[in-house]
Amino acid sequence: MTLKEAVLKSLEEINELTNYLEVYNHIVEKKYYDFGTAKTPGSTVSALLGDFIRNGDSRVKRIKQQGGTYSYYLTKNEQNISIDVLSGETEVKPTIPIKSPKTKTYEERDLHKLLSSYLKNTDTYSKTIFHEQSNNKDNNQIWTHPDMVGIKFLNLQTKASQNFLKSINRVDTFKMSSYELKKEINSDSELKKAFFQAVSNSSWANYGYLVAFEFSDSLSDEMARLNQSFGIGIIELNANPYQSKILFPATYRELDFKTIDKLCKMNAEFNKFIEQTEKLMTASEKYVSGAEKELDEFCDDYFASDTEIDDYCKERNIPINEE
Repeated sequence: MTLKEAVLKSLEEINELTNYLEVYNHIVEKKYYDFGTAKTPGSTVSALLGDFIRNGDSRVKRIKQQGGTYSYYLTKNEQNISIDVLSGETEVKPTIPIKSPKTKTYEERDLHKLLSSYLKNTDTYSKTIFHEQSNNKDNNQIWTHPDMVGIKFLNLQTKASQNFLKSINRVDTFKMSSYELKKEINSDSELKKAFFQAVSNSSWANYGYLVAFEFSDSLSDEMARLNQSFGIGIIELNANPYQSKILFPATYRELDFKTIDKLCKMNAEFNKFIEQTEKLMTASEKYVSGAEKELDEFCDDYFASDTEIDDYCKERNIPINEE
């Protein structure tokens, strides 16, 4: 059956006020529909239920619960639902989503090459910072290191303008970014924990970003509030890295050189990244291309073709959005 038919059949069989997660769980349990490698099948069901209402389909009705969520039911089952539930006096209990059966899943660090490819396409050099290689392995330092760092140089076309800008202020010739990377963020508490980890880890950089492969659709308002309050940008990573999106832009800040110095002392990879950056910035004209190549080779690998991306995602069990 189609997904729409599966939703209607599930509402009929549940036969009471329910939410989108319960409908999704019912579909999975009964095997009414194969979601395949869809990234967020629960969100797809939620959107389809919303479409019934927006399109004026009289077969489905909904009521608003406390907290702004919606519960749904079939119109023909209305007589089976108690008045106190329909009036909103009794809340529908929250439902825990059932994960579609998967034998293997991907690791968080499998996403780094996707992010590095996305960043390379924006002329940003990026490098993974391995926490476990730091001198200080104290657990109290876990919110000090970024997952990845990046640098983007101002691209001036003429030698005169390049030299002029460098003579005024070298800091203006580049922008440094910090990235905190997560597999998925599905709840308000997960969002806040990851977001403030990004705040802590990116205090040294011009721009700080929280990056995740999957965000719950229900978190948009809270992401907007946190972004406005703290200036950390949010990026939704895609299995096709070139379709990744900046959901909320980061706010520019001055570099914190004391924290940069601390990170250089703690982590040899971060220290080498800063060294390579400085080497490229100070290289004379005839050595610029060599220094640029050296920085590129030191930084993370990125994909050379779409075929390579597809093969990588299949090998690492990274779901491809086919919705």
